[in-house]
Parts: sequence; structure tokens; C-alpha cells
Amino acid sequence: MIAGCDKLARKYAKPGVSPMGDRVLKTVVFDLDGTLADTSGDLIAAANACFQGLGVGDLLDPVRDASTALRGGRAMLKLGLGRIGRGEDTDEIDRQYPVLLAAYEKAIDVHTVFYPGALDAVDVLKVDGYRVSICTNKPEYLARLLLRRLGVLDQFGALIGADTLSVRKPDPEPLFEAVRRAGGAPELCLLVGDTQTDHDTARAAGVPSVLVNFGPNGPIAADLEPDAMIDGFAELPDVVLRLIGPARV
Repeated sequence: MIAGCDKLARKYAKPGVSPMGDRVLKTVVFDLDGTLADTSGDLIAAANACFQGLGVGDLLDPVRDASTALRGGRAMLKLGLGRIGRGEDTDEIDRQYPVLLAAYEKAIDVHTVFYPGALDAVDVLKVDGYRVSICTNKPEYLARLLLRRLGVLDQFGALIGADTLSVRKPDPEPLFEAVRRAGGAPELCLLVGDTQTDHDTARAAGVPSVLVNFGPNGPIAADLEPDAMIDGFAELPDVVLRLIGPARV
């Protein structure tokens, strides 16, 4: 048994949960955008819909600006408006943000695809006994809509979005809540992500971080010095085992 796990098993023991840890399970928590799925194309299209409405045409490029897309709607609006000298126009960004969300909701799964092997890795982890959940800074209703449209919402034990709680990543509480709602123990998890925010969230929570070395943010992953990096999802189950051990305490 891993050092300290017997103490954790006692901590989480309650009616219906064996003090031997039968239900004290470890959890793998995934970021969504840029980690499980490449959502950048649909995000860029939503931002460009805002710019079209302003009469300035498409200001963002789906390839060149993909990494900005994965930082969220306001980042895209600031970048695009900056190209016409209005990047500091916070009032316009505030006006356009709900317009962007509405456009994104209407066409949320046109270009979005899961990264190769992502869902296979999720299945392997579940077979191995791990709980799996999602913790994203995408608004919860949009994250749920996207996963439902892609037919995979029920494959995850929990989903925490940017607005599910009063705080968001890199605060550790959304990560902990994603673990709790999946039925796991908060201290017994790791976070798989792609950004500084994901890395900082894991550090704040005191748990391992795994960053993907692909997608738009891949080039910066190594500089963050995560506990592990993966070049593809086929590597993930072995990395999880190495970092947090078998699924059951």
C-alpha cells in the first residue's frame, strides 16, 4: 500500500464505504479544450462571427490563432480587435462576449474532433478502475452541450465548468469537486491538461500534472516542467500508474 493511503482510507470511510478502501478510488481529471479535443476551429469561427457583425471581416486564422482560441473567448476578442487597433476596448469585448457564446452554441461541433486515442485512453483507465472526470474553464452548459453532441457525456463521472463553482482553475477547488462528484478522494488524483492554467491548478492542489505535448500549446509544455508529458494518449495509462499507482487504495 502507498504510504499514507491507509490514513486516507480511514478519512473517507463512511456508511457504505469500506475502511479498507473498496470505494476510495483514484481519479484522472481531464481538461477539455486542447487536451481531450481540438475545439479551436469552432471557437475561432464564433469569434469571427462577432467581427463579421462589426463589419470588419474575419480577423482570426484557424491555424495561426489556435492557441489563443484555447485560452477563451475574451482572449480571442482581444487579439482580433487588437488587429484593428481596438485591443484595449474592454467595453466592446464585453459587448461581443455574449454574441460569441451564442454563435459558438449554434455551431459547437462543426470542426471539433477528439485527439487520436483520447477516448481509448479514457476507456482503458476506466477498465483499470480509475474514476474519470472533466474540469474545464469552458462554461458548464457549453461543455455539456459539446460532449452531448459528440455522444460522450456519459463516459465521464463528472463535469465541472468555469461557472459551476464560484471559483475556476487555477483555483484547486474545481479540480477537487470534479474528483468528489466522480466518487473519488480529492488527494488521490492527477490532472491532464495542456496549459499553464492546468499546471498551476495541479500545483495548487498538490497533485501531479500531466501535460500533452501536442495541439496548439504543445511547444510550451516542456517549459512548465510538469510531472510528466505525453506525446500521445496511448502513453497515458502507464504514466498514470507511475505517478499515482493502481486505481484502488
